[in-house]
Amino acid sequence: MSESKRVMAGVVQMTSTADVDANMETVHRLVREAAHRGAELVLVPECFSYLGPEKGKVGIAESLDDGGPILDRCRDAAADAGVDVVYGGFWERSQAPGKVRNSCIYMRADGSITAVYRKIHLFDVDLPDGTKLLESQTVEPGSDAVVADAPFGTLGLSVCYDLRFPELYRRLVDRGAIALAIPAAFTLTTGKDHWHVLLRARAIEQQCYVLAAAQTGHHYGQRRSYGHALIADPWGTVLAECGEGEGVAVAAIEPAYVEQVRMAVPSLEHRRIR
Repeated sequence: MSESKRVMAGVVQMTSTADVDANMETVHRLVREAAHRGAELVLVPECFSYLGPEKGKVGIAESLDDGGPILDRCRDAAADAGVDVVYGGFWERSQAPGKVRNSCIYMRADGSITAVYRKIHLFDVDLPDGTKLLESQTVEPGSDAVVADAPFGTLGLSVCYDLRFPELYRRLVDRGAIALAIPAAFTLTTGKDHWHVLLRARAIEQQCYVLAAAQTGHHYGQRRSYGHALIADPWGTVLAECGEGEGVAVAAIEPAYVEQVRMAVPSLEHRRIR
């Protein structure tokens, strides 16, 4: 950990719809904006390329091996900004009929993909406001915890609903993570009560930085997202946060501070149940 360096990181907040071209233009613009503000690593939210009726994502899904227009534009955005980009919620083609994978990919500035995490926990809910989402109908779940080598050190990958399952993040920490990527499209109903609490809890209990990119606003039908993309440190302090609408938040990731927090409160070493 002590060999890693201080790095500026950015998280994107955007309002994706069913218009893939418009969404990707927004991704390109906001990744570039984060880079202009000093970020060497930028996190893009879940559903960045498409957030419309559920079955629509099956038609645009692409293979990470063969590529396609969306993956090409992801590479263009990373290369243009000259930064590593974590694309949360890439709709990856699946072998299961009528389904895709909700994949978080770590892409270098040169376009190479060095890590891929497939979302494990699928969002099947029936909320009081009338929002009913059954992600399992169109998404094939993953099964493996994945970390990536980021400019500051080891980054643990996850997607949105995973946030509610701390055991995944403890596994990522056991694999060396000092920061956690949480790209999300948290609903307005759940986000206003749970988003900040859960993110700060994951940061505190895992003694990691949390990078949380977010969808915001109205997407289609009754689907609305809470927003508030943020970066929190291992003490649980929110270092940077987006306001209303689309934008980016940028803050420093300091491996030495992770080490300092873990030495001051060595809770990770005091575990009795594994």
